[in-house]
Amino acid sequence: MLNTDAPEHTRLRRLVTATFTPRRVDALRPRIEALTAGLLGRITRGTEVDLVDAFAFPLPVLVIGEVLGVPPADRSALREWTYRVGSPADSLPPGALDEAWSSLYTYFSSLIEDKRRTPGSDLFSSLVHTELSHHELLAMAFLLLFAGYETTMNLLASAVLLLLSHPAELEQPYWPHVVEEALRHASPLEATTWRCTVEDVRLDGTHIPAGASVLGVLAAASRDPSRYPEPDAFRPQRWAGSASPPSLAFGHGPHYCIGARLARLEALTALPMLFEALPGLRLASDPARLSYRPGLLVRGPRTLPVHTGPAVPTTT
Repeated sequence: MLNTDAPEHTRLRRLVTATFTPRRVDALRPRIEALTAGLLGRITRGTEVDLVDAFAFPLPVLVIGEVLGVPPADRSALREWTYRVGSPADSLPPGALDEAWSSLYTYFSSLIEDKRRTPGSDLFSSLVHTELSHHELLAMAFLLLFAGYETTMNLLASAVLLLLSHPAELEQPYWPHVVEEALRHASPLEATTWRCTVEDVRLDGTHIPAGASVLGVLAAASRDPSRYPEPDAFRPQRWAGSASPPSLAFGHGPHYCIGARLARLEALTALPMLFEALPGLRLASDPARLSYRPGLLVRGPRTLPVHTGPAVPTTT
């Protein structure tokens, strides 16, 4: 769906949009709460942990497991394959990346056939029983997995980093504004997918010929001083007074991200739970020394070492 235009794109999007309704996405909140609580329950107070590895990465993968209807017994394998595919190739043993791609392909092929025979209540089961071909369903499964975890992982990690770097914002956080400002300030998706002009275009005095490759940089638009005063400052209060909280809005347009509502829902649910469960959470390294995930389109901390606050006293 990322690489098609109308009418093919219209057909694919119509089928997916009919499944990813706001009501069905919002119904995932209790599962997101339960999955978040489970991850936070494994973090020991009074220790140093990598919050990407312990929280920001596994939560979106587990949530997408719910969307895809992956049985609980298979989710550890799905997480491992996804971790390998999302890791720099030079950090993996020889052959590990190819093995992960092959395992995902085989697994999703089997999952589709299982859902044809025995559909569940998950969103992907609904897609399996549409006019989508097996090839299109495979592509959709990969799109849901990687678009669903990578961007949300970066949003969660960047939001935590921004809040711990601006502790005053944690005194009375209004989470819809925090999430929206994190999306603007630390855009987890820095650019659109590549586009190709079908005719000559003139944009702000620049001539772009037909057939040219174009990359729209969303992160630059989010730091546009003509739109956002003090664009480099992290100021959640800039969203105060909005006609409707941006994080609760449902976007429009043929290329608006279908998963945007789910990503915002995950952040709005998980971030308050994190800071409530771990009072005294603080960074364990200089933010300027953090490494970021490589890539042209997505951006987020590769690791986020934190101290989890004072240890909880044991009772006897």
